Amino acid sequence: QVQLVESGGGLVQAGGSLRLSCVASIRTFTSYTMGWFRQAPGKEREFVARITWSTNYADSVKGRFTISRDNAKNTVYLQMNSLKPEDTAVYYCAAAYGATRDYEYWGQGTQVTVSS
Repeated sequence: QVQLVESGGGLVQAGGSLRLSCVASIRTFTSYTMGWFRQAPGKEREFVARITWSTNYADSVKGRFTISRDNAKNTVYLQMNSLKPEDTAVYYCAAAYGATRDYEYWGQGTQVTVSS
């Protein structure tokens, strides 16, 4: 059974940094596109970043967030710098087989709160 487990969320002041981690129990981890999404209270879930052999970012985080992966550890990271109060949300890790954007596996989420 595939599991994605996020960690690294917390409370940080505006301008600060956090690094989220997501460990995936997927045998063929390298075959999966890994993505980060977030959902703020009262809003729909939105795309943040994804990584295959390249990376893509939402415009709202471009230049501040960096997605990376360590295939030896089955782990994907999201380094978040210059955090803003509007980055406050529950952040979810997700996995999609191949290069599709059809994410079939999701983590339970980790809360990120940025205070002003």
